[in-house]
Amino acid sequence: MQTNELDIAYHAVRLYAETHPRPPHVTQVQAAEMLGISRWTVAKMVESGQLRLNGCGRIPIEQIDKLLSASA
Repeated sequence: MQTNELDIAYHAVRLYAETHPRPPHVTQVQAAEMLGISRWTVAKMVESGQLRLNGCGRIPIEQIDKLLSASA
């Protein structure tokens, strides 16, 4: 019984270690990869105001999530 619990705990820790946390902000190249479009299209979306850059020149992940949910 205790061995099964240890196996479950080990598996949970391994899964947690393998998952990468989502970044709060992404570059234009990363945004393009996530959206399945070119970097140039992302740049045009920034210029037109569809996407906004933060103070560091990155795109908040929430904006990417909104675009992905709208296209689904």
